[in-house]
Amino acid sequence: MISPDCLCQNLPPLDLRHSVTQQIGPLPPEWQRLAGGRSNQVWRCGTVVIKHYRPQSATPLFPNDPQAESLALQVLAPLGLAPEPLAKGSGWLAWRHLPGQSWQGEGGVSKLLQQLAQVPVFPGLSQRPMGAAAIAQHATSFAPAGLPALPAPVEVALPRPSLLHGDFVPGNILATPGGLRLIDWQCPGLGDPVDDLALFLSPAMQFLYRGRPLASAEIEALMLDLPGDLRARYAVLRPILHWRIAAHCALRAARGDGDYDAALRLELAGL
Repeated sequence: MISPDCLCQNLPPLDLRHSVTQQIGPLPPEWQRLAGGRSNQVWRCGTVVIKHYRPQSATPLFPNDPQAESLALQVLAPLGLAPEPLAKGSGWLAWRHLPGQSWQGEGGVSKLLQQLAQVPVFPGLSQRPMGAAAIAQHATSFAPAGLPALPAPVEVALPRPSLLHGDFVPGNILATPGGLRLIDWQCPGLGDPVDDLALFLSPAMQFLYRGRPLASAEIEALMLDLPGDLRARYAVLRPILHWRIAAHCALRAARGDGDYDAALRLELAGL
């Protein structure tokens, strides 16, 4: 297992470089540390991107599963939803670099959500809580003390479970010449698309990855392009979904992740 050292440096651990080149072959000597990741270390080396996993960064809302990401890339890269996997080893995964930038307001997010919902379900996906009561139970299972009272759960008719990205935030959506693509598939699951929708609309997640929450006009434009049943479920489940995100922010803030304090305040203000 590769030791998670060099966490405060731009250079990758020597044992990681050795393991990757054994699998892929010679690579350029320059490894560029990529910004944006909050769970793992990611480098670009030529046309190859290498992710070095930090298992200790997993949270109840965001699992950090290398095997799940490897499987997701194998299934979804041919569909144009994920980068092409190249190799994997103990504690790392490599894929072909996708040219583009993280989402900054481009259109197409509603279409991307609907594409995910239409992907045939494949083995290996973990079931996520569905429905108000299950989401509330999940949220309260890890919420630190001090949060406002959990909103009263209101049940809705549930859809057939479909593929979730599980970390559907601006930093994981790439605007490429071929359209929007998704990276960082370490949290995939099977559940209700309202989970991914809530993460994208979250004031906290938009602040953490884009520097500011979505404007009202941006939210309205996105919602207009979504199926009516998804909009209706989100309208009912919205308070509990965003309370759960607030609980995640509170958990990260309690761990000493400073910018989550501001993220928490934004998420609570939007409840």
